[in-house]
Amino acid sequence: MQATSEKVKHGLAAGPAALPQRADWTIDQHWDNYTPAQHAVWKTLYERQTKLLPGLACDDFVEGMKHLPMSADEIPNFEKLSETLMRKTGWQIVAVAGLVPDDVFFEHLANRRFPAGNFIRGANELDYLEEPDVFHDVFGHVPMLMHPVMADFIQAYGQGGLRAQQLGKLTNLARVYWYTVEFGLVQQKDGLRIYGAGIASSFSESTFSVQSDSPNRIGFDLERVMRTNYRIDDFQETYFVLDKLEGLLALANTEFAPYYARLDSGPTYQPGDVLPNDSVPHRGTGSYHRASAAAAAAKV
Repeated sequence: MQATSEKVKHGLAAGPAALPQRADWTIDQHWDNYTPAQHAVWKTLYERQTKLLPGLACDDFVEGMKHLPMSADEIPNFEKLSETLMRKTGWQIVAVAGLVPDDVFFEHLANRRFPAGNFIRGANELDYLEEPDVFHDVFGHVPMLMHPVMADFIQAYGQGGLRAQQLGKLTNLARVYWYTVEFGLVQQKDGLRIYGAGIASSFSESTFSVQSDSPNRIGFDLERVMRTNYRIDDFQETYFVLDKLEGLLALANTEFAPYYARLDSGPTYQPGDVLPNDSVPHRGTGSYHRASAAAAAAKV
């Protein structure tokens, strides 16, 4: 199981606490400083995930991977990644040492710069990660940044984040990022597929999200998502499903002010809730989380 820390609930790159060297909190990647052991961790993660994802990840993720300077042999060089991204969608990857403030993060996204942690997990953390590292940030996110729809959507999210911060609505907007960019599923002609980076970079959740009977899979509805909490400590209880990736374009062009006004009142939903008016391609059994809760209770 790969857990995801609350430190990424706004999509923030996370890692060891550090003071910024620059006003925008970026640092040099220091690619030459990676050790053989660190490249070996990348190789293990890369090889097992690329073997797993065919038939689970969406076609656009797989296509993006094909055209990136990324392989099992070594941790990718951000400058080389950026050269390819700039030609395709105008994005670049910038290195950060750890958490960056919300406004800094949104400013980067609004200007098509994706902050990525320059550190990698230890060999003893392959299946449990509290903070997103270079594998999550690069392997999980960058292939979809090759797609024009996702490229435009994440930029719009950054612009919207700056506005939401002024309005005090970051919690609601963060749920949109979580249930799309991080943990989104999309319906293809040949079946349900992953496009979210939090799933695509997780060995165990990749299978769980698409194949397990336990989680709910609910049709994406913006206000429903903005009212729904999520899990930060385990697999998701609910995944929201887009009919097609182009649905993100409508979100990117949405005027959020009316939604924010409605969200001042009304319910907040829990991760496993299924509502009468939900479109439910698959209602989960909930068996995984019941078993997890029972195991936790038994330890008390």
